[in-house]
Amino acid sequence: MPAASSRTTAVSAVVTAALAAGLLTGASSAVAAPDGQVRIHDIQGTTRISPLAGAQVTDVPGIVTGVRGYGSKGFWFQDPDADTDRATSEGVFVYTGSAPAVAVGDAVTVSGTVAEYVPGGAASGNQSLTQITRPTVSVVSSGNALPAPVTVSAHSVPARYAPAGDPAAGGSVNGLRLSPGRYALDFYESLEGMNVRVGSSRVVGATDSHAELWVTVKPHENANRRGGTVYGSYTSQNTGRLQIQSLVPLAEQPFPKADVGDVLAGPTEGPLDFSQYGGYTLTARTLGTVVDRGPGRERTRAQRDGELAVATYNVENLDPGDPQEKFDALAAAVVDNLASPDILALEEIQDDNGPTDDGTVSAERTVRRFTEAVTAAGGPAYDWRSIAPEDKKDGGEPGGNIRQVFLFNPERVSFTDRAGGDATTATEVVRERGRAALTLSPGRVDPSAAAWTDSRKPLVGEFAFRGRPVFVVANHFSSKGGDESILSHHQPPTRSSEVQRLAQAQSVNTFVKKLLNADKRADVLVVGDINDFEFSGTTKALTSGGALYPAVKSLPRRERYSYVYQGNTQVLDQILTSPSIRGFDYDSVHINAEFADQNSDHDPQVLRFRP
Repeated sequence: MPAASSRTTAVSAVVTAALAAGLLTGASSAVAAPDGQVRIHDIQGTTRISPLAGAQVTDVPGIVTGVRGYGSKGFWFQDPDADTDRATSEGVFVYTGSAPAVAVGDAVTVSGTVAEYVPGGAASGNQSLTQITRPTVSVVSSGNALPAPVTVSAHSVPARYAPAGDPAAGGSVNGLRLSPGRYALDFYESLEGMNVRVGSSRVVGATDSHAELWVTVKPHENANRRGGTVYGSYTSQNTGRLQIQSLVPLAEQPFPKADVGDVLAGPTEGPLDFSQYGGYTLTARTLGTVVDRGPGRERTRAQRDGELAVATYNVENLDPGDPQEKFDALAAAVVDNLASPDILALEEIQDDNGPTDDGTVSAERTVRRFTEAVTAAGGPAYDWRSIAPEDKKDGGEPGGNIRQVFLFNPERVSFTDRAGGDATTATEVVRERGRAALTLSPGRVDPSAAAWTDSRKPLVGEFAFRGRPVFVVANHFSSKGGDESILSHHQPPTRSSEVQRLAQAQSVNTFVKKLLNADKRADVLVVGDINDFEFSGTTKALTSGGALYPAVKSLPRRERYSYVYQGNTQVLDQILTSPSIRGFDYDSVHINAEFADQNSDHDPQVLRFRP
């Protein structure tokens, strides 16, 4: 069953480039097993890279354990006669490029070329998937029993995540012998392509638009009260997480909808794959049943008399082209779940025609629809302030010109307007009547600095609550795009995007220090989508010199999160406070990130204090 295709060419190109870069090693011709018969464990070898990469193999035997007729088409087969080496997998994927002419339970022999396919390309840093390409397949018999699945459980998955990469290989683990009893990534790699099984498991990543979810086989690993698995440091990767997909076409069996905290009950069984988005993935022939155990969406309390409530919410590329239902749902959340905060900083407000790239930068229609929806939901008649960006200068979805916007309730708080702010002019700090003040309000912080190239510039506003000035800096730092995942063959992985966020944090920290130099008792809040963790270098730079405190750290460690990524609950959105803000009440309001049905992928944050 020959299957030459563009993906096969891509596989060869990736492997060739990787070999040239020293990322992969392989043979140019087959290395025969002692009996002359190449088996699957000979192909897989004892490292992440096949010793036969690039070689032709002939009549490799096994039993088909899974067939995929969509996406990357092909099938998995497994040798029922395993060797005694735990490091060698007995299963492998056969890439056919078209609908495979085999069925689960077929005994087959496969001839073809051994290849290392790197999902996302070699530059992604991802581990590679060993497979057989350009196959010729012979069906020997059908209806055979499948090799017994290997159970993936809290007992079998090691607590340690990964070995340190080899310095001589640029920090790569590719050339290291697998230690499946010592490291979780090695354990999963030793099962690549094999028939595996998980029992009833808690959902730690909700069903997404690509019909996949995440479970944990370690129910007590960094668990929080709502069912998530908290990513609390760079060394707390949560080894029990596993992505689940289904081999059954969605037209035949819709993928179940699950939220964090639900349970995928009963056995889930199928081959273990490696994908670009999520790494090790159980591609299920048999899928468990979702049992609703997840908590509901949270509601924060209303601010008390004398308290100022400040919130931040990433509304995920909101523009007038979105359905009214999205505006209404976001607005209802502001009123019902956030208790109508006095000041609300919004991120990812797009211009008035969204992704249409025609030079439009105004967002008046977008904001007006949103504030009208809030009023219709029973909330206050918010006023607003913002500064339109230059066209195509602030990153985000092409044509959308995303920016931050301040909403404020004029019945509770006033905005101190200081005219002249625009996209390119930096606001400065002056001292007026013994207090700090801005030269431009709303204004932008250091917009011409290299740190803000192709990224959202901070928006700062001067407010007054009960006669006292309050300064709010709304941020949307650069994304993590370009970082290697925690599943990278580099251990630790390269986090290249941190360089720009670090510079952005230093810029904001410098500005806050200017405010504090003018008035050490100034009430300053730095809010927004910081796109980084509370333990990150970015956060440390923001807080340098004691200028700010990350308020999320006032919560218990396992309650610190605003986002769920690949089954890890984590902090991206933050509110940081100046030293004068004490005795505050902080709440990360969980209404989106844990749920399959989302109005945004971020959870809003609220802080209440008495100025």
